[in-house]
Amino acid sequence: MGRCIPRGDRGSRRAARRRRWPRYGLAVIDPAAVTAIDVHVHAELTRAGRDPVPPRLREAARRYFRSERPLPTVDDVAAYYRERRLAAVVFTVDWELQSGIAPIPNEEIAEAAHEHADVLVPFASVDPARPDAVERARRLIDEHHVKGFKFHPNLQAFHPNERNAYPLYEVIAEAGLPALFHSGHSGIGTGLPGGGGLRLKYSNPMCLDDVATDFPELEVVIAHPSFPWQDEAISVCLHKSNVWIDLSGWSPKYFPPQLVQYANTQLREKVLFGSDFPLITPDRWLADFEEAPFRDEVRPLVLKENAARLLGL
Repeated sequence: MGRCIPRGDRGSRRAARRRRWPRYGLAVIDPAAVTAIDVHVHAELTRAGRDPVPPRLREAARRYFRSERPLPTVDDVAAYYRERRLAAVVFTVDWELQSGIAPIPNEEIAEAAHEHADVLVPFASVDPARPDAVERARRLIDEHHVKGFKFHPNLQAFHPNERNAYPLYEVIAEAGLPALFHSGHSGIGTGLPGGGGLRLKYSNPMCLDDVATDFPELEVVIAHPSFPWQDEAISVCLHKSNVWIDLSGWSPKYFPPQLVQYANTQLREKVLFGSDFPLITPDRWLADFEEAPFRDEVRPLVLKENAARLLGL
């Protein structure tokens, strides 16, 4: 098991609060018009049909999730979710520095999401190791009006509490936008020799305790039930008011009991519906959620109300 990189001496914190950039009011999703808000959805193909994931990793993920669905463009995502009266946070993952393959452009996802603003919320993905990561993030916020950022530490090969990522977090925090981090086991690479070169140590959610502490104005979303570190994720979310958990990537019938327990009680306003579409469909997730032991008064919070509050809808 890998260890988180220590935070080290933070030094003196700025006396003044960070300047918040205004939230761009371009999204027109009406929470009353949708039955649920899925905060974890992938666009997998460019609009031109290019797949940025190496074939062996793509096939390994299909086997792990037992998913044979066609890979969607962002337009396909919009059509799928509109048909079901659902809204979705949609993104790609920028790990070009590791894979050597250009991701779906953030600009393309933002443009398409704004075209489908009744059902889509665009998040961006910027690898913190890019020399121009801060400039990219500022441009995506100012010019393309993205609503949050997605990080995948396993693919991007970094501990979230590494200090070279902090300037990027500062930009996101100043904009008042959330940051969503993959946590726990990764279906990508599962079953391949050496896990396809991916290291699980990067996704220990305890690393996010440093991020949430050092950036108290940054809303941090821990994505997925965090196997094998579920208790760590619950502890961080319970301790830090600016930390949330999304329930994507697993069927609710397999959720660890302690996750359901805390979602029903102390974390009831901090847990979010996420599917991980297209690897898990919202149809399957919602059907299994109906059978899972969530309290009736908690279900609307998980399905929509918490996400609407996080996203400022």
